[in-house]
Amino acid sequence: MTIRVGIGGWTFEPWRGTFFPKGLPHARELEHASRQVTSIEVNGTFYRSQTPKTFASWAAQVPDDFVFSLKAPRYATNRRVLAEAGESIARFVDSGLAELGDKLGPINWQFPPTKQFDPEDFGAFLALLPETTGGVALRHAVEVRHASFCTADFIALARKHKVAVIFADDDDYPAIADVTADFVYARLQRAKEEEPNGYSDAALKTWHARAKVWEGGGVPDDLPSYGEAAKGAKDKEAKDKGAKGKKKRDVFVYMINGAKVRAPAAAQALLTLV
Repeated sequence: MTIRVGIGGWTFEPWRGTFFPKGLPHARELEHASRQVTSIEVNGTFYRSQTPKTFASWAAQVPDDFVFSLKAPRYATNRRVLAEAGESIARFVDSGLAELGDKLGPINWQFPPTKQFDPEDFGAFLALLPETTGGVALRHAVEVRHASFCTADFIALARKHKVAVIFADDDDYPAIADVTADFVYARLQRAKEEEPNGYSDAALKTWHARAKVWEGGGVPDDLPSYGEAAKGAKDKEAKDKGAKGKKKRDVFVYMINGAKVRAPAAAQALLTLV
């Protein structure tokens, strides 16, 4: 499976009795959730440190082909000088992530909306991100939320470091769909409570089509991009969607926020299309 669809976390009271069966012990919620979707983005790692024992416990509760994405700690990204984040990055990476093994997916380095693009400082931060920990390969993605990042210079910098730019479908922050790594990470945040599945059938089909293009090595032509590929028509890869030899990508799609109560239904509905 190269397209994974998931939710944010697994501890949410309104899901009890709806997504989670009535009476299910709280201690078994991860076990249940991991069998209904194919990935979960862990938000708790953004706020507090975890232990190797905790990561090992998570890995033991989910199926063999399940993958966690982790939000990196805010202490690394919510700072004035990103180049000084080395100690925070190392502390997080060495906190036991390797216990997840093959179940470790991308790491989301989310930046505050006030953080503007400074090429030198941001480049220094990306250079601090390690390629492995404990023999486990790491995949990094950045979620930037200031319009100053909507530039070709930022896209080129992300490509240089092989770091994915997270596509965040949100009303408040810029959407950047440039593909800069060998995987794609999308966070969809427009679910509506009045929709049983969070999104209309038409919207889900649209996202499925985009995910398939990403998976096949292409670039959806209906999303905003800012790198060299966005100049003129589109790059050669995007023009020739049927070209042979294009490398397939892993795709991670998360139903995040919006009407969070609908997130599991939205993820499951998209998975039926996948």
